[in-house]
Amino acid sequence: MAIPHFSNDRICLRAVEPEDLDVFYRMENDPELWEISTFTTVPYSRYALEFYIKNSANDIYIDKQLRLMIARRNNPTVLGTIDLTDFVPLHSRAAVGIALLEEHRGKGYAKDALSLLCNYAFDFLQLKQLYAHIPADNEASLNLFGKCGFRNCGTMKAWLQAGKTYKDVVMMQLIR
Repeated sequence: MAIPHFSNDRICLRAVEPEDLDVFYRMENDPELWEISTFTTVPYSRYALEFYIKNSANDIYIDKQLRLMIARRNNPTVLGTIDLTDFVPLHSRAAVGIALLEEHRGKGYAKDALSLLCNYAFDFLQLKQLYAHIPADNEASLNLFGKCGFRNCGTMKAWLQAGKTYKDVVMMQLIR
């Protein structure tokens, strides 16, 4: 059964399942994706990821985050993940993060997923705003969020360390 907030004619957003462990492990341990995550610089063990999957309530009000798998609608192929993080109910806001497996990039799946997540966040969760921190040199992500209505609301200078240098980060925001 397709849930309106979580699917369109091409993809669906769904909860993380135990059988997603291999894809989850691959994505969380891809050093190229660590730059967009401000939380890790080391690999995760299968044990830690399995523990996360088993113990997540998958409820934004309990976990203060919501991680969803992006999958093709008519088959179980996982394309990536999309998250609401840093959820603050008092201020009705959350951060958005998205990552697609490399072989699925550039095909419009990220735009589909981000649009679905925004509709869910605004229509169902009744959030006031969503925001994202995007490295200033990540043109694909800046374009993606821009196409979905997010606006540049500032640049944080030297925000992310990348090797021996620092990168600026653009904060993008979508207000309902």
